[in-house]
Amino acid sequence: MLSPKIEKALNKQVLLESDSSQFYLAMASWAQSEGLDGTSQFLYRHSDEERMHMLKLIKFINERGGKAHIPEIKMPKQKYSSVQEVFKLLLEHELVVTSEINNLVDLCLKEKDYSSHNFLQWYVAEQLEEEALAHAINDKLRLFGDDKSALYFFDRDVVAMGLAADSTLKQ
Repeated sequence: MLSPKIEKALNKQVLLESDSSQFYLAMASWAQSEGLDGTSQFLYRHSDEERMHMLKLIKFINERGGKAHIPEIKMPKQKYSSVQEVFKLLLEHELVVTSEINNLVDLCLKEKDYSSHNFLQWYVAEQLEEEALAHAINDKLRLFGDDKSALYFFDRDVVAMGLAADSTLKQ
């Protein structure tokens, strides 16, 4: 059985995962409208992953005797100045998510909720992968700056970077 404190904290994470999904969905739509098909595919997929993270939390809360709250959908930012801005914001967002996951894990230890702590270890590992991927993408974007031909190759290759990260996670 979840304590009210843990239930509230897990529901806060549900909201963050929902917001993350919407954040990446808006970025994907922007990228697609800008002709960045690889970037949009990467971000649409990322949005779906965030939604699955949210669903995993919802099911866990309910299975542990709590009540998961389905969050209101907020409209995220719709316009971006560049693909560099998109991935800079993505990295910043992932760092926030990591911090929140760490806070949640810490709370579970303090509350001696070892089942929730164990459940959250998947999210800890996931965030390590998310941050590494976001850093790698931002490093590549810094290398080519405003070079449009390099952007073409980046856009083509970013999908493969996401798929490679996914396969590493499943090993």
